Amino acid sequence: MLVRRVSFAGLVTVSFLLMAALMAITLSPGGFGLLDIIIFVSFLVTLPWTIIGFWNATIGLLIMRFSRDPANYVCPINHGDDTAGTTSRTAILSCIRNEEVNRLEKNLSVMLEDLTTSAQANNFTLYVLSDSSDNVIAASERRMADRLRKIWGNQIPVIYRRRENNPGFKAGNIRDFCERWGGEHDFALVLDADSFMTADAILTLVRRMEANPKLGILQSLAVGLPSASAFARVFQFGMRLGMRSYTIGSAWWQGECGPYWGHNAVLRLEPFKQHCVLPDLPGKGPLAGPILSHDQVEAVLMRRAGYEVRVLPQEGGSYEENPPHLLEFIRRDLRWCQGNLQYRRLLTMKGLKPISRIQLALAMLMFLSSPAWLSFMISAAILGLTATDFAPFRPDTGLLIFVAIMTMVFAPKIATVLDILVRPSLRRQFGGGIRVVISTVCEVVYAAMMAPMMAVAHTLFMAGLAFGKTIGWGAQARGVARLPVGLAMRKLWPQTLFGVMGTAWVMTQPLSLVWPVLPITVGPLLAVPFAILLSTRFAGLLGTKSTLWRIPEESDPPEPLFMLDLPAFADAGNSRPEPVVAATASAAEAPT
Repeated sequence: MLVRRVSFAGLVTVSFLLMAALMAITLSPGGFGLLDIIIFVSFLVTLPWTIIGFWNATIGLLIMRFSRDPANYVCPINHGDDTAGTTSRTAILSCIRNEEVNRLEKNLSVMLEDLTTSAQANNFTLYVLSDSSDNVIAASERRMADRLRKIWGNQIPVIYRRRENNPGFKAGNIRDFCERWGGEHDFALVLDADSFMTADAILTLVRRMEANPKLGILQSLAVGLPSASAFARVFQFGMRLGMRSYTIGSAWWQGECGPYWGHNAVLRLEPFKQHCVLPDLPGKGPLAGPILSHDQVEAVLMRRAGYEVRVLPQEGGSYEENPPHLLEFIRRDLRWCQGNLQYRRLLTMKGLKPISRIQLALAMLMFLSSPAWLSFMISAAILGLTATDFAPFRPDTGLLIFVAIMTMVFAPKIATVLDILVRPSLRRQFGGGIRVVISTVCEVVYAAMMAPMMAVAHTLFMAGLAFGKTIGWGAQARGVARLPVGLAMRKLWPQTLFGVMGTAWVMTQPLSLVWPVLPITVGPLLAVPFAILLSTRFAGLLGTKSTLWRIPEESDPPEPLFMLDLPAFADAGNSRPEPVVAATASAAEAPT
């Protein structure tokens, strides 16, 4: 593992130095003024995430193409006996706050039924852990728990607990469980309200935990459920493309210092109780007090205690719902932003592994890159407009930087698309080669428009943190409903203003020079109609009927997904889509 990490660090370092040198050469005409320095420094801040993503994707693609079992190659742990029953006691933790109860009950019911059908139910207990502040919703939750207990209680006990005061947010919710019931169980399967896992996926994680006593956290690869939302449909198609190569590549060098995403993962309770108690950060303001982004901190604390944290980068059986519209997506991201910025006080924590410190720093840099990117774009535009007596940039190296950065940014998706296109059975599951290519091109434009919108949101929010602005922890929007025009305009006017500025700048430049960046510069001008249109039921139905942005669960749905009564299946015109019969990989298709 040391050789892998040194090799990866070498690749990242060399790439960083080459890109920095290219940018210095590009800015060299006319010497280095204040704007040049701002552009250069801002560019350097944005580089690490971009370069790491590129090398993760490149390594991931190589492993996908040349390993017969990529997931187990990068997660080389004992599988356990896939035919034997589990012997451990596992708590299923459904962590909720002011959620829509009917959808939650459907997810939990299907999971419990799937577990009982597998004949492995006796060692599981379901805990519905509520932090709901709404008394009406809490009453509905109790009735739901009573119904679940009446149906499944003889095989899987169902326990409902509500905290009327909820210090520590979700982490505090789980800590309360550990103090009350943690001693009664070996493992805990952590779920969010929108999580769904099949019995096979759950048992796969539990068996691996049983077979590896030093494994503290095992994270599954959660993918998006088929969605009736146009916004979520396009987003999760892009995520599905990017996650495979990226996660496999990152697992190759992170190894036993893997990530924990806070849900769809199994925890070993004894070390979790002892070693993963989160500190309350001292001081005042939004970055003090309980840690919002608890998951990665718990992962590094588990590693400090000598236990492994691994991700199993294997698609299938582990799902989540994605935000149905842009405003909810931004709200979720800002909560992560506030939580990740709290990590600055943890970087010097005693006993952390070097990789753990790097992970915390990168988690912060993921959001700090947004103001750096905006600073880069605005400064470059000003320099281009004000430098009248000399060319401010070298066009040859500037073009080379642009191509290199775009390649790096989209490398995870490109890598997975290449892998899909050369595998006939996988290509069919994504709707066929032509659909994959068209869907990918459209998703790239979608992502390019989203990037500046998110950068503006992150930057303004981080500026607000200095004045005490906070995001808190509230219920998430789940269903498909058209955003009100007034709300969209109130929330997205900064993005629109950025789009106005970008459009004004574009009009001063030759179209042949700026056309590649039109989605980035002009796209935010359409933030309000973009958000409203993709939130509508009509757009969602049109997306489903088009069969673009299809994911394998729509082509070949696992049986438990039928039982969820997902609106996306109904929109497709058939509640039980005919499965695509995936041909056995031919010798030509199989990796060598």
